[in-house]
Amino acid sequence: MKLFDKIPNPRDIRKKLGLNQEEFWTKIGVTQSGGSRYESGRNIPKPVRELLRLVHVEHLDLSKVRREDFEIVEYLREQHPELYKKLKKAAKGWKAGGDGKMDLEGDL
Repeated sequence: MKLFDKIPNPRDIRKKLGLNQEEFWTKIGVTQSGGSRYESGRNIPKPVRELLRLVHVEHLDLSKVRREDFEIVEYLREQHPELYKKLKKAAKGWKAGGDGKMDLEGDL
């Protein structure tokens, strides 16, 4: 799912995760009653839709994200694109159960 894509019915996502409305919606700062309206077909604003995607589709723990993390990613993408690609590949392997080790010699 891409940035600002239309979210399928959020009720389906919530049910798949096994969460009640309060658990699901409060994780992204929406009241249970507001979430209920979105689940009933009310248009979801882009910022709320993006938070829903990040938290419930991409499973990003927002409490662990810091501004400097985004600054580092932006720096690596722009200044060291090959290193960024290597790190991204290593991180995917690490998340999949690998050790994530890689040789960074000469990359910086």
